[in-house]
Amino acid sequence: MAGRRGALIVLEGVDRAGKSTQSRKLVATLCASGHRAELLRFPERSTEIGKLLSSYLEKKSEVEDHSVHLLFSANRWEQVPLIKKKLSQGITLVVDRYAFSGVAFTSAKENFSLDWCKQPDVGLPKPDLVVFLQLRLAEAATRGEFGRERYENGNFQERALRRFHQLMADETLNWKSVPPRSGPRDPPPHGSCYTSAPQHVNIFWICPVFFQPSSRIGCLPRCPWLLFVAKGISRSVSRDPGCLLVLCC
Repeated sequence: MAGRRGALIVLEGVDRAGKSTQSRKLVATLCASGHRAELLRFPERSTEIGKLLSSYLEKKSEVEDHSVHLLFSANRWEQVPLIKKKLSQGITLVVDRYAFSGVAFTSAKENFSLDWCKQPDVGLPKPDLVVFLQLRLAEAATRGEFGRERYENGNFQERALRRFHQLMADETLNWKSVPPRSGPRDPPPHGSCYTSAPQHVNIFWICPVFFQPSSRIGCLPRCPWLLFVAKGISRSVSRDPGCLLVLCC
């Protein structure tokens, strides 16, 4: 009997926004909760294409801009068989960067359009959820090792951020943007992101550090980072305050 398909969850954001940290925490939380989950990162630097990209990003080699964009896309495509296999086995994949980063960063260069940059990735597995981790660019510049890799400078990051905002206007994708906080004990921001969950949902929970507990799925706390996808009945809600995102199936 075929099992439930895994979810494809992508974390995006500017450099040093915390994607790698939160991706690892999410996978650990899912596994600890009895879910099957694995982490993927792009670029995948262990392949031959990935090694070329790693050298390029570390400023050890130069590649023409059109060519390197296609290499980044090829690096994603070579992982598609694995992605499809894992999802079909019921494994949830948490992806640290995906095609959106490739499009945003290349189109931030001169004379590159969003449309051209999107074309090589047409047909990649579509994410069930894309979470954009917001970060003040001034704060990003203060984080460890900022500037070590090619695109880590303030002006370029600002242009890439504008491109990300353009990509998030695509209503065919399930984008959710998480506001930054200046400290671990800041209350979650209030605003238009509030939503109430219907009774029968799989819940994607982007949790603040503190929230009021609730024992009923239909009466979850009014958290501005409570997101959901109507695909089934949620049986549990993980409340690990150290993890930004929790998937409940």
